[in-house]
Amino acid sequence: MIDDMLRTPSAVRDAERHTAHNYHPLPVVISSAEGAWLTDVDGRRYLDCLAGYSALNFGHRHPKLIEAAHAQLDRLTLTSRAFIHDQFADFCRELAALCGKELVLPMNTGAEAVETGIKVARKWGYQVKGVTPGQANIVVAEGNFHGRTTTIVSFSTDEDARADFGPYTPGFTVVPYGDLDALAAAIDENTVAVLLEPIQGEQGVVVPPAGYLPGVRELCTERNVLFVADEIQSGLGRTGATFACDLEGVVPDMYLLGKALGGGIVPVSAVAANADVLGVLQPGQHGSTFGGNPLACAVATEVVRLLATGEFQRRSAELGERLRAGLESLLGKGLVAVRVRGLWAGVDIDPALMSGRQACERLMERGVLAKDTHGSTIRLAPPLVITEDEIDHAVAQLAAVLAG
Repeated sequence: MIDDMLRTPSAVRDAERHTAHNYHPLPVVISSAEGAWLTDVDGRRYLDCLAGYSALNFGHRHPKLIEAAHAQLDRLTLTSRAFIHDQFADFCRELAALCGKELVLPMNTGAEAVETGIKVARKWGYQVKGVTPGQANIVVAEGNFHGRTTTIVSFSTDEDARADFGPYTPGFTVVPYGDLDALAAAIDENTVAVLLEPIQGEQGVVVPPAGYLPGVRELCTERNVLFVADEIQSGLGRTGATFACDLEGVVPDMYLLGKALGGGIVPVSAVAANADVLGVLQPGQHGSTFGGNPLACAVATEVVRLLATGEFQRRSAELGERLRAGLESLLGKGLVAVRVRGLWAGVDIDPALMSGRQACERLMERGVLAKDTHGSTIRLAPPLVITEDEIDHAVAQLAAVLAG
């Protein structure tokens, strides 16, 4: 009788009836949110420990971001890049400064940022490095996740993402993640870039060996190859630093950014690099109708200003240590491995206990939302506005799930 009064089951059925089944979401239907908390159509509250795959680093409906969006909605929302609008310069200048780069190219989605990075790297290779026409190649890593476009899935090693979408785009060489010797061997005279996630998110928050990223940087400099860092999930405060590359003192030639850049309000992505790299593009060679639109720039500029204070990076670093301590206390009690960088954790559950999907379903029943990936691994990526008590609550619920 109680189930008959709930709105969630029918809302889930309605959603499934009218959509392609390219996702397998948890059976929860969200209707409102604030900070680190979500409320479903039946009024039940959940602690958000996914944060939109890091798109909600600043929490749901951060007051300053909502204020910026409201103010811009009343003035101007879209012009296209055929004209310049009054929010564009501030966004590009302030994001470039945050990245320590000279130029910014705004786009919309993370996949668009990656595609842009690929195109820029190839053009740089032909025009600046002198690579043989049509022969440019880019070295990537096994276990990568850079998006869902045809070109990007062409160099994916995840069969679910890749299978049956061929013919595949050539020009990519895949090497084991974290293996500098394999990377060095793969770079040849036609290599224009090494494209890597400094931490592999979709793979389960996989952290490379110490010294790997500095080694990549050294190799790229030595061989005259661009180091392109996909910081779409790992960047903008998630790991306890502005960028995950910062944790090892590494500066790539190009940053690929997205997700949190839109403040959880609008899709915003960007490529940031110096003029000797991004300057290879000329009018008509690349673009986007919505890229760098006024609404996106207004929100993203406020995101950059929040990050410029350093507050969120510090919160992520400090609270991340609390999250690490809590999760590591569960090793041997249902967890077999834990990987943590800031407020980002990959948690491997003993597969004899349950799958990652089952763990997330049981966490959902206890009022915590997380996401599984690859068998018995789940990811935790709460908004950076989460509190110490809320972190303790999430860990306690995971402990209860593991205890059965």
